[in-house]
Amino acid sequence: MTTFRRPGGRPGTAVAGRGQVGSLLREWRERRRISQLDLAITAEVSTRHLSFVETGRSRPSREMVLRLGEHLEVPLRERNHLLLAAGYAPVYPETPLDEPEMSAARAALRKVLAGHEPYPAVVVDRRWNLVEANSAVSVLTDGAAAELLAPPANMVKIALHPDGLAPRVRNLAELRADLLGRLRRQYQATADPELAELLDEVRGYPCDQPEPVDEDAASGAVFVPLRLVHRGVELSFFSTIATFGTALDVTLAELAIESFYPADPRTGEYLRDLRETGGRIEDAGSRNRDR
Repeated sequence: MTTFRRPGGRPGTAVAGRGQVGSLLREWRERRRISQLDLAITAEVSTRHLSFVETGRSRPSREMVLRLGEHLEVPLRERNHLLLAAGYAPVYPETPLDEPEMSAARAALRKVLAGHEPYPAVVVDRRWNLVEANSAVSVLTDGAAAELLAPPANMVKIALHPDGLAPRVRNLAELRADLLGRLRRQYQATADPELAELLDEVRGYPCDQPEPVDEDAASGAVFVPLRLVHRGVELSFFSTIATFGTALDVTLAELAIESFYPADPRTGEYLRDLRETGGRIEDAGSRNRDR
């Protein structure tokens, strides 16, 4: 069943509050570092009216809330929140991925995941919780503690926790700095308090390698690789992230596909051998160590 939800997942109803929506719009504008004048020009609204909306002296129309939300690049979930704060019903549904109306999206995700094998690929939600994965993801999760893999498994925790992937990562400091930087930027873009909690938690995980001073400058290379040891073989990956470009459903808008690619020929050969040997790690590993 398709539902409309307040932030935090509770079904919501429209509640009037023009002062609240004004302050929320101002917060989003300031978060985006956009002046009132610039927003008024791009949204084609008078600066005077925008000022009245932000101060609560004028109640924006439903169309105005949606227009400002779009120009401020507010996430769909938070646009629903803006509508509720203004006294209007949400317009963006949040449909569970297993519902019949999401069958085309599910099929597309699974086709992408299967087509990426023998390389790992995962689908995560806005908080990096694992939604789907292909069979090759075992290369990344092998040896992780059962409690980290139990639903909802969080890929950032798996990557950085001392009982997860971290002991096998050769460049843990670089990976940690990159992931922390991505989390911080994501929080700045979405204002999701649960992302802030996740960031605080993973920052507390130990790292026995010297870390870059700037989390956003972890490496001078063209990308930050993931260098990990799998059954005695060092592998190297880089990743790409894809999203649904025209999503009008909150669930779809918040999904991301992270696909891992070999960063060197040896990694590609190892993963192809792993598939050819039917997943017999020892056979694939010995063939690669002999090369």
